[in-house]
Amino acid sequence: MRTSTHAAEVAQRFREVNGDHPMTEADDAYVTARFTPLEGLCTELGRDVAQARRQMLDGLLPLPGYLRSDGTEMVPRDLFDLAARAGGAERLRGWFVAHWQDPAEGAAEWEAYLSGRYVCLHRVAPDTIRRKDELTAAITEAVGRPRPDSPPWSAALHALVDELDALEPEFAPYDRLRFGGPTSRDVFIDAVRARFPRPARAARGGDALR
Repeated sequence: MRTSTHAAEVAQRFREVNGDHPMTEADDAYVTARFTPLEGLCTELGRDVAQARRQMLDGLLPLPGYLRSDGTEMVPRDLFDLAARAGGAERLRGWFVAHWQDPAEGAAEWEAYLSGRYVCLHRVAPDTIRRKDELTAAITEAVGRPRPDSPPWSAALHALVDELDALEPEFAPYDRLRFGGPTSRDVFIDAVRARFPRPARAARGGDALR
C-alpha cells in the first residue's frame, strides 16, 4: 500500500504527463473559477481523498486537470460521476471503452481521459468526447473546401463552430504550454470565425429570419 505521499505522487505523475510549466495569476484565476480542489470535493461528498488519489495513480480515475500554483489539485466537480454511472471505479474502463465501436480507439480515448488533459470540454464523457471529434472533423473538411460566398455553406460552418463553442471552455494560458501550441478553441473556433466571418445578416440574429 502506498504511504501518505499520495499527493506528492499525484503531482509527480501530473508533471510527467504535462511538463513542468509555471501557473500565472491568470491561470490560477481561470482554474479556481471553473474547477474545484480535490480535497474539498471529497470532503463535500464524504469521500476519502487518499483513496481518490490512489485510484488516480492506479489508473481508475483521471489525474487532476490542473495543479494550481500553490500545488492544489484542481478537478472537475463531476470527477466521480462517470464511475458512479459505470457501477464503480473498477468498472469504469470497460463501460467507457464500450462507447466506441473500435476497441483500440476506445482504449486510446480512455488513456487520454486518465491523463486529466480533457480540460477542453465543460462535461467530459464519452458522448461529448465523440461529438467534439465529429465536429472538429466536420469543420476541418468544410474549411478544406471553402465556399465563403455560399450562404448555405457559411451557415452550416458556423452551426458546427457554434456547437463546438458550446462544448468547450475558454482554456487557460497554461494550456498552450502543456499542449505545445494552440488549443482546439484557437484552431477550430477563433481562427475559423476570424477567417470566415459570420455573414452580416446572420450576425444580426432575428433579421436573418425576416
